[in-house]
Amino acid sequence: MPAVVRALDILELFLDGETLTAPEITARLGLPRTTVHELVHTLCDRHYLSTVPDRPGHFRLGMRVFQLGGVFAGQLDLAREGQAVASEVAARCDETVHVAVLEGTEVVYVAKVDSTQPVRMVSAVGRRLPAHCTAVGKLLLAMLPADAFSARYPSRAALTAMTPNSITSVAALGRHLATVRADGIAYERCESNDAVACVAAPVRDHEGEVVAAMSVSVPVLRWTDESAATLTAVVRDGADALSARLGHRPTRPRA
Repeated sequence: MPAVVRALDILELFLDGETLTAPEITARLGLPRTTVHELVHTLCDRHYLSTVPDRPGHFRLGMRVFQLGGVFAGQLDLAREGQAVASEVAARCDETVHVAVLEGTEVVYVAKVDSTQPVRMVSAVGRRLPAHCTAVGKLLLAMLPADAFSARYPSRAALTAMTPNSITSVAALGRHLATVRADGIAYERCESNDAVACVAAPVRDHEGEVVAAMSVSVPVLRWTDESAATLTAVVRDGADALSARLGHRPTRPRA
């Protein structure tokens, strides 16, 4: 999309914090004057650029860029704080701990601390997996509004199977997510990896919105009813601690 590329080229001219006129933008990018005029005014209308009050004809970055930057900064905070809390949780249970966010129909791992045990899950920050195959993904999907879930998963969509235990139909996924939503916790047993089980809990921001999920992943040889109960409590505590670092304050029950 040439227009999109050109608009981004214009915005990137302002990365050094200077103000520019339309003729200066035209000269730097070598674009037609009319094209620059149209794009600059569109960017102003959408608040990605704004005029400089005391310098007629000059433009600077607008409020929308600041808002996007704020969202990005929040994500960086999540990764940093997530890594710190994940380290505390891993020290408590000596299993692999992840923090992940939802992007479309995939989860992206933004923080991770490994177990020190010889048999452990192998993964990496930045890795993507189908959301429906993971505990963190199912937790995050369960918290979506119904229309957002339907947009990601049309009723006849085919779901990728990572193992024979993976959920492969939208209908089955919907039923499973209803349980996750009710429990506020998600489990996965050998759905993304034949040898791994996992439990995940929600991470909330200062507005109470679920913005991520924290999980503990365990080789199935160490997954028992007793260990599952213990790790569920551990990951709930960890997710609550990370939520608190992000400014979340639980609503106190009425007396």
